[in-house]
Amino acid sequence: MSAILNTTHNHYMTAYAPSNVSRFDTHKRSELRAVYNSIVKLNKDAPWYLPIKRQDIQQFAVGLKEGARDLHNTIASLGGLEEADLLSKKTAFSSDPDIASATFVGDCSPGEESSSISLEIQELAVPQENMGNFLPTGKVGLSPDTYSFDVSINDMNYEFQFTLGDGETNRDLQERLARLINNSDIGLRARVQDATGRSSLVLESEVTGLASGRTEIFRISDEHTSKAKGAVNYLGIDYVSRPASNARFTINGEACSTASNIFTYEKKYDIALKSVSPEGRPVTIGLKTNVESLTDNVVQLTEGYNRFLKGAGSRLDFQPRTKHVVREMNKIIAMYQDSLRAMGVTSQEDGTLAVDRSKLGSTAISSEDVTDTFHTLKDFSNMLLRKSSQISLNPMQYVDQTIVAYKNPGHNYANPYMSSAYSGMIFNGYC
Repeated sequence: MSAILNTTHNHYMTAYAPSNVSRFDTHKRSELRAVYNSIVKLNKDAPWYLPIKRQDIQQFAVGLKEGARDLHNTIASLGGLEEADLLSKKTAFSSDPDIASATFVGDCSPGEESSSISLEIQELAVPQENMGNFLPTGKVGLSPDTYSFDVSINDMNYEFQFTLGDGETNRDLQERLARLINNSDIGLRARVQDATGRSSLVLESEVTGLASGRTEIFRISDEHTSKAKGAVNYLGIDYVSRPASNARFTINGEACSTASNIFTYEKKYDIALKSVSPEGRPVTIGLKTNVESLTDNVVQLTEGYNRFLKGAGSRLDFQPRTKHVVREMNKIIAMYQDSLRAMGVTSQEDGTLAVDRSKLGSTAISSEDVTDTFHTLKDFSNMLLRKSSQISLNPMQYVDQTIVAYKNPGHNYANPYMSSAYSGMIFNGYC
């Protein structure tokens, strides 16, 4: 059963779930109770439908829910879920984004200032690299047999086995082992590097830097393996060509070190180190002005809206009811179209939104009160927030379904999972 659940989880993560996960994916008891009560209320009058067996429709329903969740989280990340806080998130700037970029993740109320920091990077964190021997492209110099070797990484040991046939070439063996290691997903990346008439199997850790007390990230050996030995020595993949090392930098003159090139500073900034600083030219990181922050928030809002609309619109060919999603979103845009256009947010022919940064910024600068001027944007964001919650709660309303029976009015009861039928769809192929 655990194998089935693992396979199902991996299928969900790769096929449906978006790559970004935010703090808004966690919920309080009161929030979960509110969702449950909404489902109960929704189900009381819902008719009975035939189960849906078409896989493309199942993928559409789950994908629509995940798209709505992504839009909901995008809007929530721009200040919070309360209407008064929408689009109020402060954004960070970097004086040289090619050296280091930053995202503001702290709390800063309107009018409150956050001091900037001076960052100078001496060295980036790098992963461990093992470079094997450069072997000629001809026949493998090992006798045909079943070989194995052990990889120790992240306090775990993995054994890799392969059978070497007669007449196999060095390049074939290296490419086969590279695929084997990459498909294992244990935290290593493998590739074959070419030289003049020769090739080498190169292994690199996915993580950078070294934890305290560690001297290496991974180790390869076949001294205590269960099959034939000799492959590690022949391939040379136990040779550490580049040890892992931590990032070294200074913040406001204070020396710092991290195992990763991405870190959080004082719960205020998420900083990504990208390159070594030119000597004597530190990078300044701080908060943008209210006008600049608002402009960035509006751009992120429209990008989230466009992602959702394009995702829903791409399924029109096989799921005609998708047009109802697009139509509902277009109605929301139409309600605020004139006010949005006046601020530089315009609707395109395909229904997506485009932002004129200069017009939006000049509108804010010419206003006596930025917050009052952009009530329309907050109302628009709040409308999208409610619609995304509604779609996420019951994406099945946008799926073609066959009604079996309507409930008896006045004598109905809640079917706990009618609107959540999509939650079991990802298990259909495994259970």
